[in-house]
Amino acid sequence: MKIFQESLSKGWEFKDRDDSTQNPWMSVPAVPSVVQRDLIANKKLEDPYVGFNELKARWVNEKTWVYRRVLPQLEVPTGTAVALVFDGLDTFATVRLDGKAILESTNMFLGHRVDITEAVRASTEQRHVLEIEFDCAQLKARDLRSKDPVHKWEGFNGDLARLAVRKAQYHWGWDWGPVIMTAGIWRDARLEVYSARIEDLWPQTQLSSDHSTATVTAAADIEVVGSGAYTAVFRLTLRGQEIERQDIPVNGNGTARATFQVAQPELWWPNGYGAQTLYGVSVSLVGDGVENYDQVSKELGIRSAEVIQQPDKHGKSFYFRINGVDIFCGGSCWIPADGLLPDISAERYWKWVQLMAEGGQKMVRVWGGGVYEDDAFYKACDHLGVLVWQDFMFGCGNYPAWPELRESIQQEAVYNVRRLRHHPSIVIYVGNNEDYQVQEQAGLTYNYEDKDPESWLKSDFPARYIYEKLLPEVVAEMSPSTFYHPGSPWGDGKVTADPTVGDIHQWNVWHGTQEKYQIFDSLGGRFNSEFGMEAFPHLVTIESFIEHEADKHPQSHVMDFHNKADGHERRLATYLVENLRTATDLETYIYLTQVVQAEAMMFGYRGWRQQWGDERRCGGALLWQINDCWPTISWAIVDYYLRPKPAYYAVKRVMNSLAIGVRREHNDWSVVHAQPNNQSRYELWIVSDKQQVVQGAVELRFISVDSGKDLRPPVVREDIAIVANGTTTVIADGLLDHLAVPEPHVLAARLWVDDRVVARDVDWPQPFKYLDFADRGLEVTAKAGATDEEQILQISARKPVKCLVFEERDGVRLSDNAIDLYPGDQQTVTATGLRGDASPLKYRYLGDHV
Repeated sequence: MKIFQESLSKGWEFKDRDDSTQNPWMSVPAVPSVVQRDLIANKKLEDPYVGFNELKARWVNEKTWVYRRVLPQLEVPTGTAVALVFDGLDTFATVRLDGKAILESTNMFLGHRVDITEAVRASTEQRHVLEIEFDCAQLKARDLRSKDPVHKWEGFNGDLARLAVRKAQYHWGWDWGPVIMTAGIWRDARLEVYSARIEDLWPQTQLSSDHSTATVTAAADIEVVGSGAYTAVFRLTLRGQEIERQDIPVNGNGTARATFQVAQPELWWPNGYGAQTLYGVSVSLVGDGVENYDQVSKELGIRSAEVIQQPDKHGKSFYFRINGVDIFCGGSCWIPADGLLPDISAERYWKWVQLMAEGGQKMVRVWGGGVYEDDAFYKACDHLGVLVWQDFMFGCGNYPAWPELRESIQQEAVYNVRRLRHHPSIVIYVGNNEDYQVQEQAGLTYNYEDKDPESWLKSDFPARYIYEKLLPEVVAEMSPSTFYHPGSPWGDGKVTADPTVGDIHQWNVWHGTQEKYQIFDSLGGRFNSEFGMEAFPHLVTIESFIEHEADKHPQSHVMDFHNKADGHERRLATYLVENLRTATDLETYIYLTQVVQAEAMMFGYRGWRQQWGDERRCGGALLWQINDCWPTISWAIVDYYLRPKPAYYAVKRVMNSLAIGVRREHNDWSVVHAQPNNQSRYELWIVSDKQQVVQGAVELRFISVDSGKDLRPPVVREDIAIVANGTTTVIADGLLDHLAVPEPHVLAARLWVDDRVVARDVDWPQPFKYLDFADRGLEVTAKAGATDEEQILQISARKPVKCLVFEERDGVRLSDNAIDLYPGDQQTVTATGLRGDASPLKYRYLGDHV
């Protein structure tokens, strides 16, 4: 018979296991779900994202919950099997059928298949009751911790009992997220009846060095119930058109394999480098020559992917090469986009990845304290060309490595690598997030020269066995063409802050020594996989969680409650008072924090991308973080509701295919007590990720902040040959004489290609708090666009303007924002989704607002 599948989305009810009232059962709208969603739907819980409701929801974390439903009446013909399939149970789950336990799960990251054929056949009942009991993960974790007092429970963030449990670690609370301990059927559940089924389809590609041919292999694992001969029909397609078909008999081991040779393949490229061409591979299971028993299809991209680690003058390189092309991987880190994971729809995943792609980002890092994301996330990355750095789910801790825990982790790794390995976007698997930093800070044993895995298990850092033996072996077997890296940060066993090798997390801006963000570029390493600066979200987002008008000020209790970062008051205040004239009204305070974040990200990205041209001194930069899991104040450059902050646009400009940079040397005003140097040097450069030389022209102007006048003749360079995929230095040692030109002035650079301005950069005297931004002469004129959905905003100014920000309105996309302007440089912003009869977008800039 053909495979029969029935979703188990509806018909569930749930209760607190210990509720002894007469009718404790409540209805479940649908699964996937978690208990908090279901309690909210039954009006038993207030939205935990509003006000202090997170605290009111803590009781949910300490309960055991039971879900149940009646299965449909089942006919089980001879030669067929019945299975219950759970793609995710969160976390300690006992599944019972008609009162008998059929599954014990202790790992949120695993899927399960349970054969219930005999149980159904043996029963005389017409109905079968399915029940799942979710034990309290919080209490279970603490119990597991208490049973191993010898282990050194070290780490950052949350209850460190979390280290004993294979559950999303951010559920225990993080420095950007609430403590919400979910439980429930968090991914799809279904019932299957079949006589044969396709268990797995694994497509692999091998691209020739000259890209003229590719080999595509497709291996299918097939489960057959009873006897019978089957044929696997493989098809390779491109844009829906069949390229080749192969009919392969299923062998006695239940496997079949097809090999396709593709001439002149269309390659899959990262965002901005070419098309994201996806081929289709499918396998259909045929028996008796006619019946299609089961069918599975997957998309694949033909590409090569390497991590280049070679000795050079800076140490040892760390960068990505796709299809033979070196890629500067500017992008961001990703946390789960919700505290209640089933709330993230496929459409919402697409919008998130679309924002990354439109922002010029080339890579996203799936952080190790969250989850192996939904298929919809990776599919969006495949289609939009965003490379994926995939952490395994270990974050900020010294994890134990008991035999039963290692076995669970082994199953978890196999299950998820097997699930994800066909995605062309995934180019690296990484063992953990910051666990080697915990090892260093806690003084745990780590001798890189010791290569005996059994000795690692006996040390006080037993998780080394997981990161340097278990996981790399799984990747080597399940996805052998994908690079594995033991941790982030990590570099050949050296200290994790070593800037000469591997990747680093640079937190000496904001955390650590709290350096000025103006020197971000000097703090980097070979690959900067974390760095960040906090900023408030837009006012409309803040209003979503503030209930009382009296709390709408920067230092209100509820505002601090929605910022989980330790010491955020001091850090925000430091960076604000060092750089800007501060304010206490909420709207201005929000804006000022966003200016600081945008500037910090610009200084980091701009300088590190410049270093790409210096023998790949910096191979990439992934800011912390792109997103939020609830409405909050954090390092995110786009908030929970997908509203970009100004930093999003600052990064977008630096990540343009062609970008220009101008920068005067840093003069630390707080060290010299605001006494400027008589002279300072500056430099001007162009970065390009294009694969061919481009001819361009550059103009550099020196414009008074106070008057808007040019203080000296501009520097013009015509017919510049812009180096392919690198950095072109235009001016290496420019000199500014502050005695001859005492007025504060901006260095305003533009790049022309084919008589069109393609890039701009403005370097401002630091700090902004010393500048007078009065009377800028800003003009904003709205004109109709090409469609009713478009409006063109033309903007100009008589004096330099810093960080002109138009409001982010839901449903409206802005081509640019957070703009610097100066006289003679009219710019345009296209607002899409803003109808002609809509009210004008509000805006503000540094020193003033409208």
